[in-house]
Amino acid sequence: MDKRSFLKTASISSTILGSGLASIQAYAGKKIKWKMITTWPKNFPALGTGANTLAKLIQQMSAGRIQIKVYGAGELVPAFEVFDTVANGSADIGHGPSLYWKGKIPSAPFFTGIPYGLTGQEMNAWLYQGGGIELWRELYKPFAVIPSPAGNSGVQMAGWFNKKINSLDDLKGLKMRIPGIGGEVFQRAGGTPVTIPGGEIFTALKSGAIDATEWISPYNDLAFGFHKAAKYYYYPGWQEPGSTLECIINEQALKALPKDLQSIVLHACEVANQDMLAEFAANNSIALQTLKQKHGVQVKRIPDPVLKALKTISAQVVEEMIDKNPKARKIYESIQQFQTHVMPWHEISETAFYNARASS
Repeated sequence: MDKRSFLKTASISSTILGSGLASIQAYAGKKIKWKMITTWPKNFPALGTGANTLAKLIQQMSAGRIQIKVYGAGELVPAFEVFDTVANGSADIGHGPSLYWKGKIPSAPFFTGIPYGLTGQEMNAWLYQGGGIELWRELYKPFAVIPSPAGNSGVQMAGWFNKKINSLDDLKGLKMRIPGIGGEVFQRAGGTPVTIPGGEIFTALKSGAIDATEWISPYNDLAFGFHKAAKYYYYPGWQEPGSTLECIINEQALKALPKDLQSIVLHACEVANQDMLAEFAANNSIALQTLKQKHGVQVKRIPDPVLKALKTISAQVVEEMIDKNPKARKIYESIQQFQTHVMPWHEISETAFYNARASS
């Protein structure tokens, strides 16, 4: 580096550092206090604790300038009112899945995940490198809410049932807790989808108000005790192959912060997003063994003909969604193009490696 370039770079670095120090000094005696509302039961493993992790990261990274109090579902508002509460500024930040806002924003569930769509790793790649976040923020802009990825479950389980699923006919007449696009597909398959928040599922399943439920995966399902209310645990999670969770931030609250604090909030979401995916990967296997060995849960694979039929129905449902909604079409086409782009590589990398490892 020549002397002129060095001095220029040093000057820019000094300006950035000076700006950050000025912000710290300006807020040294002033604490910004935010409220975070979530769709999860308070301190629930991975999901509720993921929201806690995000709040803690923001506080630590901001040197205490931003302090966030986290509320579980129902403590301030019900789970399904989180989006509206953040949008109107009654809370500064929220944590949950975008599929819960389907009634308000029909294409929002695409940012949680699509049946037979992107895995957790692929969702992150699309969001961060494939233009997904830009589309997401464009969709939420009319509501003055800024979304950011803040967690991912990875591939989920198909759900808990009290009867064996041998054919598509076995789904007919079942009342199942299954939200989002997966719920639409289940309805087309002859079932009755029910949308209730996580904290209400066990009671509904135990009482017979619903016949089956999907939730997430062994780590969370064990914590909720679903093995006490259902006999069969089915896989794979065709309905949610890599569900992204979101942090939604009130736009006015975020823009009121100095630039360095805005950056801290958004980058803390990235850290929390990766941390949750790692937590699920580390704990699902342990929980699965506990369910099988300690509680005698019967883990079963959905038969291939059923999976194939559900895939066909899924394609039909999505096609109808995008046919009526230009915004949904734009988002879905971006997802599809990205999936087509990455699949050839994954076939000779992850897929090929998993198959080789299983056979060795």
